Amino acid sequence: MKKSLIPHLLGSLMILLASGQARAEEANIEQLIDQKLQEYFSSEAFDKQVEASIVRFIEKQNQARAEQARQQRQAQVANLPPVDPASDYVRGAPDAVFTLVEYSDYECPYCKRFHVTAKTFVENNPDVNWVYRHFPLNFHNPGAQKEAEAAECAGALGGSEAFWRYSDLIFERTRSNGKGFPIANLGPLAEELGLDRQAFDSCMSEERFRDKVLAQTEDGKASGVTGTPGNFLLHNASGEAVAISGAQPLASLEAVLQQMKDALK
Repeated sequence: MKKSLIPHLLGSLMILLASGQARAEEANIEQLIDQKLQEYFSSEAFDKQVEASIVRFIEKQNQARAEQARQQRQAQVANLPPVDPASDYVRGAPDAVFTLVEYSDYECPYCKRFHVTAKTFVENNPDVNWVYRHFPLNFHNPGAQKEAEAAECAGALGGSEAFWRYSDLIFERTRSNGKGFPIANLGPLAEELGLDRQAFDSCMSEERFRDKVLAQTEDGKASGVTGTPGNFLLHNASGEAVAISGAQPLASLEAVLQQMKDALK
């Protein structure tokens, strides 16, 4: 072998040795990375990170659904018909700043309880009046529907005072749940209030207010009411309304009223 080739061969050998060492080091590094990753994936810290990510994802989904539901409720509340003295019976000051609009069922036990709460709420707050609209539930019919028509007949014969007094007495006397107040007693109740019995019976037999009751029920559905009592606190000047579902306690009504007042400042 020529001596001139020896340096060249030694150089090539060093390159090969260095290359092999580099590959070995690279393999060791990859093995170390794999080992560390496996350790991390099996660690409590990784489990906590995954759990936190899942929680954040669920929270975002819940927030998105809540916002969608809020927007839907706002759109539905926008369908709430304004107070109309020509068709609504108003309890309290006619020119009150706020109105409690209640969609209700005379045979609903929760409505029976809420009726007392609503009366107290209006009595305690002179700037709030109360409008009762009909929402008889199918499983309480025919009683609830007939009671609603009877209250309207009472109002037609005796005005707002007769409508509210008739409503109060039904809620006081019914045992609720569809058969709590016999249909046969609707006429005698009108007579008890001093209304013309013959005119009342004629009103009922003609089903004079059947369509009004059904129309109010449909209005309630369009406004987002799905059960009774379905309530709204309405600011009459602006038309802004807040939905208040169910037989909420007096404190809840007072809180919503205060929030609306604060927002108007």
